[in-house]
Amino acid sequence: MTATLEEKTLRLGDTAPDFKADTTEGSINFHEWAGDNWVVFFSHPKDFTPVCTTELGAVAKLGDDWKKRGVKVLALSVDSVEDHKKWIGDIEETQNVKINFPIIGDKDRSIAMSYGMIHPEALATATVRTVFVIDPAKKVRLYITYPAPTGRNFNEILRVVDALQLTDKHAVATPVNWKNGDDCIVVPSLSDEEAKKKFPKGFKTLKPYLRITPQPEG
Repeated sequence: MTATLEEKTLRLGDTAPDFKADTTEGSINFHEWAGDNWVVFFSHPKDFTPVCTTELGAVAKLGDDWKKRGVKVLALSVDSVEDHKKWIGDIEETQNVKINFPIIGDKDRSIAMSYGMIHPEALATATVRTVFVIDPAKKVRLYITYPAPTGRNFNEILRVVDALQLTDKHAVATPVNWKNGDDCIVVPSLSDEEAKKKFPKGFKTLKPYLRITPQPEG
C-alpha cells in the first residue's frame, strides 16, 4: 500500500481504515476482529526498547479494565511478528504480566502509513507513539501522538473511553479533569425544561451556558 500525506491524515469522525494483518495471535481482518467493540489501537516505535517494554506491560495489566468497558486492544510496530513474539518474553519477565492482546507486524509499513503513525521529521522509518480510540461504528473518536522518548499514560486513555461512552449515552459533557463518577455538564442544546425531565437528580446553574448535574446512571 502506498500512502500520500493526504491519504494518511485521519480526522475525528473518519472511518478507521480496514486492513488484513499478521499478529502475534494470528491473522486478522481489522473490522471483523473489532466486531461491535470499542478499540484502542496504538503504535510503538520498536521492539526490544525500554519505554515500549513498560508501555505494553502497562496495557496488559489493564486487561480487566479494557474488558469491562467493551474495549479490544491492538498494538503495532514495523517489526516482524517473529520479533514481537521474542520480545514478549522480555515484557512478561520484566513487567510481571502476561501479554493479553495481539501485536501487529507491519514490516512494509502499509498499515502505519494508512493511519499516519509515521512522522518522517521525528522518526523516518519507525512509528511514533500514536493512540486511536475507535468506536463500534469504526469511527475515529480520539487520537493522540506522543514523541518516541515519552511514555504514555494509559489510565488517561481509560478515562477518555469512560467519557466517550458516557457522552454517547447521555446529553452531558465532561468538565476538566473529569473522572468516572464526577459531576457532568448539561449540554447547551438542552433547555432547562428538557434538562429537568432528563436529569431527575437536578442540576445547578452557574451560568446559563454552564449547568452542573450528577453523573447520570446506566
